[in-house]
Amino acid sequence: MFDFLRSNVHFFRENARWISGGFLLTLFSSFGQTFFIGLSGNDLRDTFGLSGGAFGGIYMLATLASAATLPWLGRSLDVMPGWKVVRFTMPALAFACVLLAVAPNLLLLTAALYLLRLFGQGMMTETAFTETGRWFVANRGRAMALVVIGQQAGSALLPALVVLVAVMTGDWRISWYLSAALVLLVGLPVIITLIRVERTPRSTDPKVLPERTARDWTRSEVLRDPMLYLLLSGTLAPAFIGTSILFHQGYLVALRGYDPLAFAIGFPIMSVTTVVFGLVCGHLVDRLGSLKLLPIVLLPLAVASLAVGLVEPVWGVYAFMLLLGVSNGFTSTLLGALWPEVYGLANLGGIRAIVVSGGVLASALGPGITGALIDLNISLPNQMLWMAAWCILASLVLAYAAKRIRLRETEVLATIRTDP
Repeated sequence: MFDFLRSNVHFFRENARWISGGFLLTLFSSFGQTFFIGLSGNDLRDTFGLSGGAFGGIYMLATLASAATLPWLGRSLDVMPGWKVVRFTMPALAFACVLLAVAPNLLLLTAALYLLRLFGQGMMTETAFTETGRWFVANRGRAMALVVIGQQAGSALLPALVVLVAVMTGDWRISWYLSAALVLLVGLPVIITLIRVERTPRSTDPKVLPERTARDWTRSEVLRDPMLYLLLSGTLAPAFIGTSILFHQGYLVALRGYDPLAFAIGFPIMSVTTVVFGLVCGHLVDRLGSLKLLPIVLLPLAVASLAVGLVEPVWGVYAFMLLLGVSNGFTSTLLGALWPEVYGLANLGGIRAIVVSGGVLASALGPGITGALIDLNISLPNQMLWMAAWCILASLVLAYAAKRIRLRETEVLATIRTDP
């Protein structure tokens, strides 16, 4: 364990500029994430006289619109360096923060939510993962594991700060003004300074096996590839299931009679576990490759879903949060490193945009579909049993897809070697 930690510390020191840039990109994506927007949910509903269902509908509409836009906007990462993309992404994110605070009607509220989801959750995450995937090859898994910690740092630190600002000022809008200022005055200049220098391979990088990066596919080839849809059938499960549980946590607390504080204690467990297993997964990805890990990546989520469905005492919450952290750590790191292994680097921005938009879509549909089923008297614990079955079936599909992808890459390499 000591050697493992020492190795990661050394790796960070050697690549601090790029790891820090990616970390800050995922950290500042928090302003467009569900957990941060949800902190102002009650205030927004009161301000605009919205019911919970009406606000959820507007939020879903904005999220779906951002998912539809992201594949086109994400292509910018294939035609310009990441720091130039940040140069328009972060001002747009700051504008969205201000717009949410001053929106006078539902139309502009919806527009603000759309921009927050597109430029916050969407483009900030997209830029971080795409650039990290290009900067690192042999250590791609380790780099991804360190970069995605920014998301966990945001979810651990920002809610308390927002509550503190609201208590001190008595105005929920102040936190959004401060968010815009942080994005423009701190995040933008620091991130551009860090990632403006491109990373190139070094003599200290380990020798890379050829199968770790596939041939370069075009976006049109990717969209016609049946393997993409087999991969998405499994890789979208974490966004759908995790968002559904966290969105309906109040319902689950009331259904099972949990103490809300007891439920809240589970979040630090999830955050710590996510970081630890993200680093573990990064190490495994660098040793084995993402494709070899695909068949097992959903198994922790399957067990977590069973815990929600079958375990009623409050300790089941902690079991679920721990297992969800294991799942988040594995999936966030592995899925960041997977796509270069499957589709190469040349069009990675546009390809990742397709995948990220699929994740955004899943995170939008999850709460809506599960909420509708709850209204039909199908309880969330019962739904989670079906989601566990989805994870197990998807694991078999991912195993098949990984085998087919490795086979076709082997055939491509064999063809290259035999060409005169």
